Amino acid sequence: MTLSEKAYNALRQDIIRGALGQGKPLRMAELSARYDMGFSPLREALNRLQSERLVVAEALRGFKVASLSMAEMRDAIETRILVETAALRAAILRGDDDWAAGIVAALYALKLQVERRDTEADIWELEARHYAFHRALLAACGSAWQLEFFDRLYAATERYRIPILLNRAGGQGRDIQGEHAALAEATLARDADLATDLLRQHYQRSAEIIGRSMQAEFAM
Repeated sequence: MTLSEKAYNALRQDIIRGALGQGKPLRMAELSARYDMGFSPLREALNRLQSERLVVAEALRGFKVASLSMAEMRDAIETRILVETAALRAAILRGDDDWAAGIVAALYALKLQVERRDTEADIWELEARHYAFHRALLAACGSAWQLEFFDRLYAATERYRIPILLNRAGGQGRDIQGEHAALAEATLARDADLATDLLRQHYQRSAEIIGRSMQAEFAM
């Protein structure tokens, strides 16, 4: 792993988990001391994070952490629904046995990790496997653009989801793994209407949970 990749991973994780709060100025000297890295890899990481809309650049003032808002969260999730339902329909139409096996393997790996949530490292591994499962569903869509948009929008919504996971505050009374299993089953059965409907409901439920968490935080 290169220094710029290490800087990117460290900065991204701290932004997503909220250790670097929204609106926080990202001054190079402070970042260099925090991560024990030179300016060059940090600057490359910040430019990459700007493309993911996790940081914003201000003329003559450098970078700062992008703000969070209810409207931005809902916009990102609704756009995910548009992109991913289209990609899922294409993947169901085009997918072969390797694609199907990838979904089964990703779902199983996710199921195993759901049972291991004792430490923060477990949560990050759970998130990695969650990403891998949703990416596997779309892998056969045949569109590099749709997969790139998936990656960008996943990063945008991850920032809202991860603090809830770390605080163990989300998903109470919700069988998220059951939702994943039903989604995989409909996809593997090539039932595009049901699969896309389940995907839409899955994300809308997440938006509701995140929205309630944000409202509670703003009320404090």
